[in-house]
Amino acid sequence: MKKSIFFRRILVAVLLLSAAAITISFNTVQKKSTHETSNAPKPTIVLVHGAFADGSSWSKVIPLLQKQGYTVVAVQNPLTSLQDDVAAVKRVFAEIEGPIVLVGHSWAGVVITEAGNDDKVKALVYIAAYAVDVNESALSLTKDAYEVKKYPPAPALDNRLISDGYIRLREEAVVEHFAQDLPKAEAKVVAAVQGRFHSSCLTATVSNPAWKSKPSFYAISDNDQVISPLMERDMAKKIGAETFHLKASHVSMLSQPEEVTKIIVKAAQKI
Repeated sequence: MKKSIFFRRILVAVLLLSAAAITISFNTVQKKSTHETSNAPKPTIVLVHGAFADGSSWSKVIPLLQKQGYTVVAVQNPLTSLQDDVAAVKRVFAEIEGPIVLVGHSWAGVVITEAGNDDKVKALVYIAAYAVDVNESALSLTKDAYEVKKYPPAPALDNRLISDGYIRLREEAVVEHFAQDLPKAEAKVVAAVQGRFHSSCLTATVSNPAWKSKPSFYAISDNDQVISPLMERDMAKKIGAETFHLKASHVSMLSQPEEVTKIIVKAAQKI
């Protein structure tokens, strides 16, 4: 009888030791997995500016992303045609190894919708941007939005200057409607550095929208006077994007860079 009790106690002790060993082994593997995940290479963030702008549009977002350990490249679009802008983005892609989060503001929504089909691109982020479908253009979307759906008009584009087919916004339009939530002195700098935007870009269409196969994120500017916020809402819904609202003008990346950075980082962390 005593031997039977002794052997049962030995058996229980062995089973407890085995369970402890399994638990330790599992925790070690789990910790290793977590460690490996945290050390996974971060995607490169490629920022694409819109019309009437240049790469300095991202001057406030870039250091915030770099501070979090991201490699960031801001494309300098020629704004001469959709084809030329897409080519500029692809030249940047060629220099990058690993995954990319592609971010576009305004007109650049059309650019990233086309360029985003590259295999390196893992997510698209639209910042108050045109999210077009096949055979849609920035102009056709705008015409449909304002004439058919009766969205409020966009006053920023009134009384624009056109020279040799290139469009430029007047300084007062930038200060009052394009970047109205920036200090006036800063808005005037935005007006001074704006890129000349060729009118042919307005009718350019994409052949294969990248948002149909890539996860998308959309930041709506609720006080936008370039693209109607209602139109932005509908575009975000159309592409199935994870959507965010910012109480900002068209240039939210300048007036609310911290919030825009959070959205980009959220996209980067989900790929």
